Amino acid sequence: MWSAFCFRFLSAVKLYLLGFKVLLAQLVNKPVTLPVMPRQDGRVAIVTGGGRGIGYEVVRHLARLGAHVIIGGRDEQEGLTAIQRICEEYKEAKAAVMLVPEGRTEDGFEQHFGVNYLGHFLLTWLLLDTLKESGRCGPVSSVVNVTSSAHCIGEIILNDLNCCKHYSAHAAYCNSKLAQLFFSTHFHQEMQHGRVPVVSCAVDPGMVDTALYCHLWKPLRMAQSLIARLLFRTPVEGAATVLLAALSPALDGDCGGGYWANGHREVTTRPSFDPQLQLSLWKISIQLLGLQ
Repeated sequence: MWSAFCFRFLSAVKLYLLGFKVLLAQLVNKPVTLPVMPRQDGRVAIVTGGGRGIGYEVVRHLARLGAHVIIGGRDEQEGLTAIQRICEEYKEAKAAVMLVPEGRTEDGFEQHFGVNYLGHFLLTWLLLDTLKESGRCGPVSSVVNVTSSAHCIGEIILNDLNCCKHYSAHAAYCNSKLAQLFFSTHFHQEMQHGRVPVVSCAVDPGMVDTALYCHLWKPLRMAQSLIARLLFRTPVEGAATVLLAALSPALDGDCGGGYWANGHREVTTRPSFDPQLQLSLWKISIQLLGLQ
């Protein structure tokens, strides 16, 4: 009991201290300014979580550029509402709703690990043939994983991916973001080694004022809401980093991949450079999802 409490407490403290550090950095560094991007007519983009926050702003910008956008999420009505708002703003916008399977937790996976990591792993795997074909016929296909600086205090414990020993929502979130970074890095390497026209990168949009914090303890939620208005980035600013990674020709080929924040590649934590741990998580994920 005591050890579990200490684990949850320390996990929360580490995450909030990291958040304070990130906020200080955001005061110094200006948000990414998205350059004028070329039209995306004929291209298809799938945006998970596109019904609100950063995802909504990404969908909105892609639709304005003429891309056919598919919104993937767990709330169909939220996606439909987003489509209506976008279509009212841009009469030529093309968007649809695709319900990404939300049944990861029903299969026994910890929610953060299932939704933030395994769900995106599965979606990318199922679309791999399409991504390859699209990359051969036109511009290189891009897979952009929206991760977080929280990955740097995450930990991948291969024999306890579901956080069964001690559970902390804070630790589980950080672990899932590190898993995302592992997947993005290893997937990019696999594509490059096979000379496949698909690039993958992990993007940190910074601390952005979105609904991500809605599950905080109410007093913390109130404090976060006040701080966010002053110091957090807006969803539009957060989306700029994602869009830059997805659309900029400068990130194609050998220049792609890696971990990106504030519009440029950054060095990540030491565990993210462990190719053996990346490969082990990759193999376990394939087994968990029943893939070949």
